[in-house]
Amino acid sequence: MKKAMLILICASMALAFAACQKKAAKLQYPATKKVDQVDDYFGTKVADPYRWLEDDNAADTLAWVEAQNKVTFGYLVTIPYRPKIKARLTEIFNYPRYSSPFRAGENYFFYKNDGLQNQSVCYIQKGLDGAPEVFFDPNALSPDGTVRVGIIGPSTDDRYLAISRGEAGSDWSEIRVMEIATKQELADRVQWVKFSGAAWHGNGFYYSGYEKPAAGDELQAKNEYQKVYYHKLGDPQEKDTLVWEDREHPLRYVGAGTTEGEEWLILGISEGTSGSEVWVKDLTKKNAPFTMLFKGFEFDASPIEVVGGKFLVYTNAGAPNFRVVAIDPDDPAPEKWTTVIPEKPEVLNGAGTAGGYMFCNYLKDANTKIYQHKLDGTPVREIELPALGSAGGFGGRRDEKVMFYTFTSFTYPSTIYKFDPATGASEVFRASEVKFDPSAYETKQVFYASKDGTKVPMFIVHKKGLKLDGRNPAFLTGYGGFNISETPAFSVANVILLENGGVYALPNLRGGGEYGETWHKAGMLEKKQNVFDDFIAAAEYLVREKYTSKDRLAIAGGSNGGLLVGAVMTQRPELFGVAFPAVGVMDMLRFHKFTVGWGWAVEYGSSDNEKDFAYLYKYSPLHNFKDGACYPATMVTTADHDDRVVPAHSFKFAATLQEKQACAKPVVIRIETRSGHGSSNLSKAIEDLTDQWSFMFFNMGVTPIYK
Repeated sequence: MKKAMLILICASMALAFAACQKKAAKLQYPATKKVDQVDDYFGTKVADPYRWLEDDNAADTLAWVEAQNKVTFGYLVTIPYRPKIKARLTEIFNYPRYSSPFRAGENYFFYKNDGLQNQSVCYIQKGLDGAPEVFFDPNALSPDGTVRVGIIGPSTDDRYLAISRGEAGSDWSEIRVMEIATKQELADRVQWVKFSGAAWHGNGFYYSGYEKPAAGDELQAKNEYQKVYYHKLGDPQEKDTLVWEDREHPLRYVGAGTTEGEEWLILGISEGTSGSEVWVKDLTKKNAPFTMLFKGFEFDASPIEVVGGKFLVYTNAGAPNFRVVAIDPDDPAPEKWTTVIPEKPEVLNGAGTAGGYMFCNYLKDANTKIYQHKLDGTPVREIELPALGSAGGFGGRRDEKVMFYTFTSFTYPSTIYKFDPATGASEVFRASEVKFDPSAYETKQVFYASKDGTKVPMFIVHKKGLKLDGRNPAFLTGYGGFNISETPAFSVANVILLENGGVYALPNLRGGGEYGETWHKAGMLEKKQNVFDDFIAAAEYLVREKYTSKDRLAIAGGSNGGLLVGAVMTQRPELFGVAFPAVGVMDMLRFHKFTVGWGWAVEYGSSDNEKDFAYLYKYSPLHNFKDGACYPATMVTTADHDDRVVPAHSFKFAATLQEKQACAKPVVIRIETRSGHGSSNLSKAIEDLTDQWSFMFFNMGVTPIYK
């Protein structure tokens, strides 16, 4: 009996050892050819052997994509609980979700997703008590549900809605027009539009557009010479009137807006993602010229209303934490400005008007505070929010009697509130129906020291009573750039992590806008390394305080956050167990050569400049792999229709990482089809999240609770 038991134990150990060996065996990646491409940057020779992958239309690139996806999905399909994670995600996403309503005349519009619809449906109803009817349903426009439609502007007389229609996740869109009374589309088609609204005036609207790109270059060619046109309803696009162009500066954005009464046309111009110049034109005067209201491009400026002939402008000029000033268009010199909302110690995250009032959104340690003012700046009240978290909305026309805002936090599902601007009273308009018990979880905010001693805040979310033994799976994510503030928000996707005893962590890195322009500038250009140091210090804090261990720490980020993940995993590969760089800017020497990448040079710098090249080359994820290093288990993600951060970044990064990986931890790239800078529909989002959580748990040695 003992001998038989010993044989059985030995056999079991041998099988277990074989299984471990099989799991640890290095994946066989597709052979990726290398070319002899070397560039000279101010005397520094930089090899780019995978340059050929930049041509995503080429036959050899398409073959490489197919071969990589075969390896990736061949690996993912072996994860035993992957179907159960997908089933659980499908279950928790299946609840009704609404947007806040907005008014056009007597009608209210809102979006609703019944639960698992690929795109939310737009509804219309007469008054707040009317019966909702479908206004348009994007799900009926394509078999795979990847056509998106959104409202971009009602006409001043409330007869029409301009809508933006995009396909497969691309930033390119087509503007169409719907008649509200009949719910029918007009014949108008305005194509080759990016990042544009519809600014109505008379029987038409202003919009920003580009010239048609060459066939085959639609998703990667540099976008230059954005112009402003006026489209008259009923006319073909060829007859649209050119309103503004700048042939001397091809690399500028220009957006158009009109005031509520159509008295003014406003042009906002920028050379990138920060820094503004504002021009205005008096539409009440025939052939009036454009005049400069705000000189670019050192500071940011956004006009929000015209009061008594003066523009109320939200700006950080003379105020790193932002303020609101009144500018006379006939005498716009800065010394003539009047401060309406002065700068405060907390950053003014945004300001808008509705119902004859101004609403100011402040951030206090990344949590929202809302204050209501008269249009002359006189304080009215602080609007009481239900908890610490994030609130948005408080917009509308001058005659609004009812307004809406949305509140959310990490454990507070998004809830829509109705607000009375006259009394300041709020009441729940639509509560979330998601099946989630907030009382089982807790959120804390900690402050930790970065490498240079700077105190950085971080939100940490987990189950109440979590044991800090260093064994919990943790998911650390961040962004840190472009003056974007990361504030508390509920995510259905994170339920998978939290209900499996996981820890969700979000630090407010330098480069963001949580503490104003000073915080932003501390993480941009030659100071970008501060962002990476902040993130690394966050990871070290989680390990030191025993929330997790290095092997059970996953890092994730998208776009600029993908750059963040790529940079820290190449700088400190031993610190992380799993990495998810998504649609990341990985080649910091060539990002400005594709689509709208040139617009990020104000944030990053450009390798065309010798000073900038030195620091870009030092941290560029693609150029900083180490020979012999063991990198985290990594799943790179991108998509074939991403024309913001082109897939070449991820292709070249993944190919290099597969070449350099010195241990058996897997390196795969998941390349989505008919999707862009983010999932193009809900079913693709669920599939992507399924693979993320499956890959993470599997490579941490964690088995989810699902039966």
